[in-house]
Amino acid sequence: MRVRLKDCAWERFGDDLILVHDPREALTLADPDGIVRTLVETLSAEPATPEELATRLRDRGHEITTEDVREGVKGLDSLGLVEKADDQWLGDSRLDERHFSNLTFFGAYSSLERSRADFVRKLRDAHVLVLGVGGGGSSLVQCLAGFGVGRLTLVDRDDVAPRNFARQFLYRHADIGRSKVERAAEWVRDYDPDIDVRAVDRWVSGPDDLADLMDGVDVVAGGLDGGPDIQLVVNEAIMRAGVPLVCGGMGRTEVMYCSVDPGVSPCLLCDESDQPSPDEQTSAGVARGLSRGLRLNNALIAPIAMQVGSLIAYETLRYLTGFERPRAAGQRVILDLRTGLTPQATPFPRDPDCRACALVPERR
Repeated sequence: MRVRLKDCAWERFGDDLILVHDPREALTLADPDGIVRTLVETLSAEPATPEELATRLRDRGHEITTEDVREGVKGLDSLGLVEKADDQWLGDSRLDERHFSNLTFFGAYSSLERSRADFVRKLRDAHVLVLGVGGGGSSLVQCLAGFGVGRLTLVDRDDVAPRNFARQFLYRHADIGRSKVERAAEWVRDYDPDIDVRAVDRWVSGPDDLADLMDGVDVVAGGLDGGPDIQLVVNEAIMRAGVPLVCGGMGRTEVMYCSVDPGVSPCLLCDESDQPSPDEQTSAGVARGLSRGLRLNNALIAPIAMQVGSLIAYETLRYLTGFERPRAAGQRVILDLRTGLTPQATPFPRDPDCRACALVPERR
């Protein structure tokens, strides 16, 4: 396998080599005999196999074996500095151009074990069930399409209305009165014909309304309008199917998102079960109950709708590719508008007797 050095800058400092890849941090590598610097310089000139590198280092006066070079390359890999040289791209000029930014992004997470192209292939093979294509959902659809997710199933029952135009950019005035989900699917097809998109125009009132849509789904993302228990309905559906959920929304002055990894994290019903009994009520508990009963006006303006959609999309990306662990699994991440959208995470309690968690099938 040929090894490629990622974009780096370095300078010798005494017996050390100062090396920078991510501008946020500098790596100091002990290099009293200059072998590390020669290895980095040689890799920077052109990709090479460990065998080729060993020959070139010996040509420059270093007594070194191929096994020594393998260990050195392994060390650089552990620091995120090298990647597979021959799998940076998808191998199709049209797709490489289409996914140029995605491939570049994953270059920060690629390694000798997993290439940047591997991440993008994973996305192109993925299937996401999107619940709701309104406020945050419309931005979520656009983000998922930008990732190039190979298959999208969109679920909603609303029609396009003038009030949507403050924050939902999938739609146009000519669409007023049309099914949102049908129009959203048209947008996806126009945006990227490679994406297989299905529109499902239906109300969801129980877990069975989603059961027939779960086959082959990798992640369920978004949120539906409906009764106060609609999120618990969705929670039960994803727990039955063993499919992760990423959802979010806005309260009066707070943006929130969370995710559920069935069989791994607590679920939304676990959080609901953490309610004090009547004889244990406190003023804070009473206030929480009152808050749950409030009818909130939809104050989701454009930048906040896009924030909600992008946060859900980014957490979905974590589940789909594994480039990093899910950050909101089993917890609510809240961004308060009054404090400049500084995030704070509150874990769900784990209910050992949760009836929804008991529904999770055994993992294959």
